[in-house]
Amino acid sequence: MKKLAAALVSAALLLSAAPAFAYEDVTTTNFDLLGEGGEQPVVAASPAPEGAININAKSAILLEQSTGQVLYEQSADEPMPPASITKVMTLLLVMEAIDAGKFGYDDMVSASDYACKMGGSQIWLEPGEQMSVNDLIKATAISSANDAAAALGEYVAGSPEAFVALMNQRAQELGMANTHFENPNGLDAVGHVSTARDIAIMSCELLKHPDIKKYSTVWMDSLRGGATQLVNTNKLVRFYDGCVGLKTGTTDGAGSCLSAAAERGGLSLVAVVMGCPTSNDRFNGAKALLDYGFANYEMATLQLPETAPTTLKVKGGVTGEVPLRYGSDGTFLVKKGSGAKIVQAVQIAEDVTAPVEEGQKLGVVELSLDGEKIGEYPVTAAAPVAKMDFLTGYQILLKYLFVMR
Repeated sequence: MKKLAAALVSAALLLSAAPAFAYEDVTTTNFDLLGEGGEQPVVAASPAPEGAININAKSAILLEQSTGQVLYEQSADEPMPPASITKVMTLLLVMEAIDAGKFGYDDMVSASDYACKMGGSQIWLEPGEQMSVNDLIKATAISSANDAAAALGEYVAGSPEAFVALMNQRAQELGMANTHFENPNGLDAVGHVSTARDIAIMSCELLKHPDIKKYSTVWMDSLRGGATQLVNTNKLVRFYDGCVGLKTGTTDGAGSCLSAAAERGGLSLVAVVMGCPTSNDRFNGAKALLDYGFANYEMATLQLPETAPTTLKVKGGVTGEVPLRYGSDGTFLVKKGSGAKIVQAVQIAEDVTAPVEEGQKLGVVELSLDGEKIGEYPVTAAAPVAKMDFLTGYQILLKYLFVMR
């Protein structure tokens, strides 16, 4: 038994002295990932060149919501008045406050003098009138009510000024580099500007809150027991297959604008047009962008090859192998019809030397289409594996001897 103990301890010491595994030995590429641990990598899907889609707008953009990949853009970073598309940020902050437990849909809001003086599109709130958060969201999302948006902003932050500051702070956090807000509803004001790209960014963020679709997809509704009728300002909600919103905007300074979102067959698109001469131009422009996206792209679902290993051998560890995690849910944005042709190749070393940290990158799965590499996603350790040292080996030995008694 003493000889067995000595042999086990010696083996532990030898394993602890083994050289470390270098991941650089595994073939890698320069393809950028959106992230690891299940986030979606972008598969190459080239956008249409500017001018390829017939739209009458000063600026425009089309992107896929889950990946953020741009499929078309036209002067997308030119700052201009966003009109009531501003309310996308207002609604986003309201939804985030609700999700954070700050208040609920049934909370009653008292309309202030400030909110009641907005003018433009409104539900004619009276000073001191009580209305639920639910109804104010409904009025803002469906009929673009300026007074409702202002009342919501005050309820979120306590004052108009505090809410505008919160809007600008959130815009910075989202990377909306060319946006500055002066009010919660989009009425023309000096310095109140955004871009098609920035609007698309905040639109995608708002769509991460499923409850918004309970409002943005409604064509007609009412308030005050039916006394106030609401009709959605976004005609695509009624006439475009799969439309889930999102927000119109019209002022003298902005022209006609629209952020339109639609979903079909697992593909979620956001189209933004700004500075259109007429309302019909904005709807036709957004429809043209969405039609292009659905006609040319798809979300392909790929299954991991059956031969892909589920564990990797570990040298010098307290266990002999580590479970593997493949860093993709198997869904990728691709050109339509190409999903079935994508080939996956697992690139991973034969073993790794302890210690291994959970999340440590151990390999990649390379994606190719027609013999050309189009992307990759990571293979990582699904659990940690400690290094076998003298103390650990001795503890294992004691457990072994105890079991053998």
